[in-house]
Amino acid sequence: MEVNVLNINGQETGRKVTLNESIFAIEPNDHVLYLAVKQYLANQRQGTAKTKERSEMSGSTRKLGRQKGGGGARRGDINSPLLVGGARVFGPKPRDYGFKLNRKVKVLARKSALSYKAQENAIIVVEDFDIETPKTKDFINITKNLNVDGRKLLLVLPKENKNVYLSARNLQRSEVMSASTLNSYKILNADVLVVTENSLKVIDGILTK
Repeated sequence: MEVNVLNINGQETGRKVTLNESIFAIEPNDHVLYLAVKQYLANQRQGTAKTKERSEMSGSTRKLGRQKGGGGARRGDINSPLLVGGARVFGPKPRDYGFKLNRKVKVLARKSALSYKAQENAIIVVEDFDIETPKTKDFINITKNLNVDGRKLLLVLPKENKNVYLSARNLQRSEVMSASTLNSYKILNADVLVVTENSLKVIDGILTK
């Protein structure tokens, strides 16, 4: 699959790049995509929810009523879960929601996500560029030139670029990532991928090992 290379002014450079068919033209596997997205979202959870059990409560341990004959439950002391303000039975505890996925599964998921974007013609290749000083206005002009303003955009760079990142940080529907940190969730979550030429080489190197 050949794609025209554009410059940041939205003009064709006259060059074309061929997208690697083993990455951008495979039969997408929906199940591994589900697992990869599930793992990403699970890793975002803080897992800090916590309630106190009976042994952790501070309060009198005096028995409130006799064991039998009261006509109700044997509730014990004031920390009983049966009472308002008492402990909670089997409440949440701090935990890690993350789980392991094999490397080959994650690689297949990224290939599947990229193949979906290629099928939707939602991949734009631009020549490598830089922004001299961080300016949101400059980044907005680039998105307008590429006709992607107003769409959820993911810009993939070959390596971290602080000026480009800072220029896009204030834009709610734009995100900048390096090719080495690209993941399935970010790919699927974007309406369009804007990928630089050298980023394609990095992606090929990572996903075709």
